[in-house]
Amino acid sequence: MKAALYARVSTKDKGQDTENQLIQLREYCAKEKWIIVQEYVDHVTGKHGERPEFKRLFADADRKKFDVVLFWALDRLTREGTLKTLVYLEHLDDFGIHFRSLTEPWLDSLGPFRDVVLALLATLAKQERERLAERINAGLARARLEGRIGGRPKVKIDEDEIRQLRASGMSLRKIGDRFEVSYMTIVRILAKGSGDDGRTQQDGRSFGDGFQANKGG
Repeated sequence: MKAALYARVSTKDKGQDTENQLIQLREYCAKEKWIIVQEYVDHVTGKHGERPEFKRLFADADRKKFDVVLFWALDRLTREGTLKTLVYLEHLDDFGIHFRSLTEPWLDSLGPFRDVVLALLATLAKQERERLAERINAGLARARLEGRIGGRPKVKIDEDEIRQLRASGMSLRKIGDRFEVSYMTIVRILAKGSGDDGRTQQDGRSFGDGFQANKGG
């Protein structure tokens, strides 16, 4: 049996060393008479898949350079959640590559419970998806109750103050910046007090002329 070893520690895990994992993995392979063809070692977080050796492991698995992947524990392989974990293990299974966790006997696709393990992970992944959907829906519902759209609070604008600022000669752009809205939003607010000719009742200047005259400042 040709084996690939995967070891990982996070750069934040002070006092940990991948060599400690590798020593045990090598000893296990020697006991099982497995031939180690490659060791893949990452010193990064396991919370995402952008790990150089992790990616190389799967590229080599696709090329069938080994028969089994041995890792110390599942959280050494990945910490991206049940759903992503299932995807990775299913990829290995699709490649015809087995996997085994040294410290978790149940996580073993070489054993008689291979299908049970994948089915269990699939169930956990489904529950994870449902919990995520529930959290998203709850967040959206709360946002609506709090008057927020898409998670962002509604902008509270004092229309009287806007008209006073405009009447004092402040440009549409500066008023918009002050209230953190676009100048077109200011135009629409001022338009509520405009006559049919498109000029403000307060200052007698058209919105377009006023913006053009002040757009530089």
